[in-house]
Formats: sequence, C-alpha cells, structure tokens
Amino acid sequence: VQLVESGGGLVQPGGSLRLSCAASGFTFSNYAMSWYRQAPGKEREWVARITSTSGYTNYADSVKGRFTISRDNAKKTVYLQMNSLKPEDTAVYYCNLRIRISDYWGQGTQVTVSS
Repeated sequence: VQLVESGGGLVQPGGSLRLSCAASGFTFSNYAMSWYRQAPGKEREWVARITSTSGYTNYADSVKGRFTISRDNAKKTVYLQMNSLKPEDTAVYYCNLRIRISDYWGQGTQVTVSS
C-alpha cells in the first residue's frame, strides 16, 4: 500500500486549497478512504470519510460545510477540497486507508492558514 498526499501550502484565511491522495498497491475502488489532520501539539483527528462505491460522505463538525471529500476510482485518487479556511485548520493532513484492523497512512502534506 502506498498513499501519497499533495496540494498543501500556505493560504490566507478565507482561502481555498485542494489536497490529493494518490493510492496504489491495493484495489482502490473496494475501500472507503479518509482524511485526518494533526496540528502542532495536538492529537491526530479525523476530518472526513468517503465510502468505496456509493460515495457516501461524512465530516467532522469542525469542517462540515467548508470541506468536501471526493474520489476518482479510475485515477485511484481521493481529494479534499477545503474552502473558507481558518487559522485553526493549520495542520499536517494525512490520507488514511483502513483494512480490517490495519491503518495505512501517507507522509502527510502541510497546510498553513495565516495572513
């Protein structure tokens, strides 16, 4: 399993970013995918999840209405569109795959929201 995140960067409050996670080494279309984030000095927290085929999504309350998770099974990629970004969204964002009791993570991509 390999998960490679990209798309992070520095953005002003109110701005937008789109993160991508390219997956390989497993049958991508068979599995739900999630995004997590970890801010400095804090525990990693779940952000959003999308199911495998129906594309059902759910979100943490802190990002609901601002972030959108989506996937392209043909490209084996999951996305996180982040709008109306706030300074408290600053964190390293990780793509996650869970197969039974095993968790797989990418290397993370840094998102910094600051003026």
